[in-house]
This record gives sequence, structure tokens and C-alpha cells, in this order.
Amino acid sequence: MREVAKLAGVSRMTVSRALNQPEKVKEALRTRVQEAVAELGYVHNHLARSLSSSRSTVIGLILPSLENSIFSQTVKGISDVLRPAGFQLMLAESSDDPEEEERVIAAFLAQRVSGLVLHSTRHSAAAIKMLRGAAIPVVENGDMPADPVDMVVSYSNRGAAKAMTLHLARLGYSRIAFAGLVRNPRASERQVGFREAIEEAGLPFDPRAMVGVSRGFVGGAEAISYIEQSRPDTDALFCAGDVLAAGALFDCDRRGWAVPGRLALASFDDLDLMRFVNPAITALRLPRYEIGRRSAEMLLARLLGRELPLRSVDLGFEILHRASA
Repeated sequence: MREVAKLAGVSRMTVSRALNQPEKVKEALRTRVQEAVAELGYVHNHLARSLSSSRSTVIGLILPSLENSIFSQTVKGISDVLRPAGFQLMLAESSDDPEEEERVIAAFLAQRVSGLVLHSTRHSAAAIKMLRGAAIPVVENGDMPADPVDMVVSYSNRGAAKAMTLHLARLGYSRIAFAGLVRNPRASERQVGFREAIEEAGLPFDPRAMVGVSRGFVGGAEAISYIEQSRPDTDALFCAGDVLAAGALFDCDRRGWAVPGRLALASFDDLDLMRFVNPAITALRLPRYEIGRRSAEMLLARLLGRELPLRSVDLGFEILHRASA
């Protein structure tokens, strides 16, 4: 740091502020420091800073899966806000297992993260105790829990599933099935919304209409196989994920089933794939980038001592009607 200060022609204090609190340093001075850092190949020791301040400049993000592409926009939204503020994002996976999430939370807190973003909204008692005792901001963003740990930015899985099911019922479909993942808390909430919609639409509820399937395209194919064998009069299938819906569409094509003639399809989520398959799939568009952006903004507001107008933000959803239904 002494060498950077000498080359930039500034004090060590200015170098420290430019690296640790860039918003407090004039742009011209920041530029001189950054040029000196680049010329010398200097890597700032954030660990030393965390030891003196008790916190690092790292924000932890725990996702159910690092393979699922639906989280990419949320990650980008968080990163786009944190990076200019001098914070970095560290990712980990929980596999929707509360015990595994508990272990990851403990590991992040041991690394002195400044804040946490949790996709899950169902936690073990030990995890909740750790989170509330850590005195750091926490944002949950996978659902709208009735009793959030701290702050929440999301949409209602239950409400979204109910809205899509009612949409299908209003289109005239009366034998609607729902396919979702097994042991997934968000899928469980979607099942509740599905059942509420069936009852509100005045349709008879059949427990066989809800089927648990595997992840990925194969899960969609499993749903179609289940319909053929156990509920052949089904006229619409609502999938709790876009990859499931695509898998169902591909399997319908393989079997020669017309969509929507033989079976209508609808999806939870709206990745580009939903628009480019044939027929395009009716889908719920969720504001995943905005969820990430707002999550990071709320964390930063707390870290910088700013007042938060809201601690719970429901960003809602949108139904996109397409040819598959």
C-alpha cells in the first residue's frame, strides 16, 4: 500500500479509502490509485481489513442448486449492485436440505460475511438462531414467508400457482394436472395454490392430479407417462418449472399428442426456451433479476446505515398467454 501511495502521489490513507470506501474519494484520486494498483499488480488484503473491522466485503448467497439456470438472473441482479459498491458475492448450494443450509450458513458466518441472501425460506431452528444472533442483514428471496428472518424480496409461489391454474380454468380446461419436484418447499406452496384454484373454480379435486417428478426434461416426460397411465382424461398440465414443461412438450411430440389439442401446457417461469419451442408455452414470468437487484439494495442500505422504507417487498408475477394453451 505504501508503494501504491508513492506511485499515485497520495497518502496511504487515501489509498485505503479508495480501496475500502471508494464512494468517499474523489473520482480523480480514485483513478490515480486504480492506475497505480494496476501498474504494480497490487492485490488488496481484504482479510486484514476484515480482522480489524470484524466483517469482510463478501456477501454470501445460498441457492438450492448451482445447476438450475433460473437463478442466473437473480445472481446477476445481486452482483450488478454489489460490485460497484466494493462488495463481492460468494455462492454456495443447499440442495433444499435445511441441515446442509445450516452448515453453509455456519461456514459463511465463520468467514465474517457482511450479509447473507437465502433463496430458501424454510430453515432449521439452529440456522434461525445463528442468523438472528449474527447481527448482519439477511434477505430471503425464494418466497414470501409469513415470518421472515429479517428482510424478504420475492413473489408468492402459492399466489402465482393459483393465478395460473385459474387462468387455465377460465380457458375452459376442467381436468387440470400439476407436476412438481419432490421435497421442494416452493413446489409444495405451488401445490397449495393449485388446489385452492381448483376449488375456487368449482372443479372437483382429484389427488391424482398432483404428481411428483424428477428434475430436468425427464421430469416432464414422467408427468406425461403418468397422465397416460393414471389420468388419461387430463386436458391441461401445469408444470412447476419451465424445463419440466419443455420435457413434457417434447414427450407429447414423441407420442404424437397435439398441444394444445390433446393436452394444454403451462409453465412456472419464463426462460427464453418457453418462447422458442413450438408451440410456445404459456408461462408465469417472475421478476428474477429485479429480485436480485432489490435484495442487494436492501442489504447495502442496512450496511451503510440507511433507513429502509420496507422490509418485505412482493414483486409479483405476470401470466404470459401463448399457443400451448
